[in-house]
Amino acid sequence: MKKSNYGFSTMAIHAGHGPEESTGAVMYPIFQTSTYAQEAPGVHKGYEYSRTGNPTRTVLEKLLAELEGGTFAFSFSSGLAALGTFLHLFSEGDHIICSDDCYGGTFRLIDKVFSKNGLTASFVDLNDEKKLEASLTTKTKVVIVETPTNPLLKIIDLKKLIAWAHSHSLLVIVDNTFMTPILQRPLDLGADVVLHSTTKYINGHSDVIGGALVTRNEELAERIGFLQNAFGAIPGPMDVWLTIRGIKTLPLRMEAHFKNAMRIALFLEKHPRVEKVIYPGLSTHAGHELAKKQMKNFGGMISFYLKKGDLNTQVFFKRLKLITLAESLGGVESLCEHPATMTHASLPLEQRLSLGISDELIRLSVGIEDAKDLEEDLAFALGG
Repeated sequence: MKKSNYGFSTMAIHAGHGPEESTGAVMYPIFQTSTYAQEAPGVHKGYEYSRTGNPTRTVLEKLLAELEGGTFAFSFSSGLAALGTFLHLFSEGDHIICSDDCYGGTFRLIDKVFSKNGLTASFVDLNDEKKLEASLTTKTKVVIVETPTNPLLKIIDLKKLIAWAHSHSLLVIVDNTFMTPILQRPLDLGADVVLHSTTKYINGHSDVIGGALVTRNEELAERIGFLQNAFGAIPGPMDVWLTIRGIKTLPLRMEAHFKNAMRIALFLEKHPRVEKVIYPGLSTHAGHELAKKQMKNFGGMISFYLKKGDLNTQVFFKRLKLITLAESLGGVESLCEHPATMTHASLPLEQRLSLGISDELIRLSVGIEDAKDLEEDLAFALGG
């Protein structure tokens, strides 16, 4: 039986490998080598140079492919390295449509780096078909989508968006970092490629930087594989091994993140110093019903606004004792950050404000600590 026919918890532990062939080691080893002996020129055992392939990396890639319901997976040194490699599929003059509310690093890479290579982009609300149609050009090649978006947690209707994109012969790449394949499987909804920052929930322990691309499309896989080898933005075997280890508890962690986030969202919603809570699990969220259909649960990310003029965000951050002020997300520990000056500082001020990324906005990655301790920390930081 293929491991992909098992449940997610079983796949997370067993997919991609069995015991290592030569020794029987239950935990697949770290192949800490840069090169491999060849019997004769061009005659080898499947590996020749570790930029091109490494047995430990192969295990991670097989594991990610099975979890996402893909056929091919490629791991990279970071999520942005994965996206940058993908963007090299396109040529000067090609046009990209991207979520307007996207990770600041994604915006920076497209707007500040690939624009110099001649790519153009429109950042639009991907739930607004009129804006999508207005942004479409004869040079448009791909739609880049996050759902939930970062940091405002908008839910994009993937089936609808993908159908629209494919009707115009556009590729769709979905950044599934916030949800992971445990909670959302974009390839099953018709996406062409899935993107991950494996730094986040996939690894889940804030000790590795990594990224991945997953697809079912053989032609795309061949082109991505060529670029992966040509650019060499690949992870080292130790980082790969740590990511494999992290994945083994991914289903358990995602359930724990959700349970804590739901409780914290309800707590924040009732607090007098909080203006608004954005969490797909709340019935007040505009995308709540769609999220129930598209996702297994609502994940561990919350954004919220402090009441303007009531409590300064800098005072709030200084009062926190348990929750750490830091960029990134998805680790077992709770992290919070200030999008306007941290993860989304690369967006022009006018664009940030038009999206709703104001000085009062806080993004919270809810960890798997005891929820009571998190509530008490937030209550103290909010001033009671």
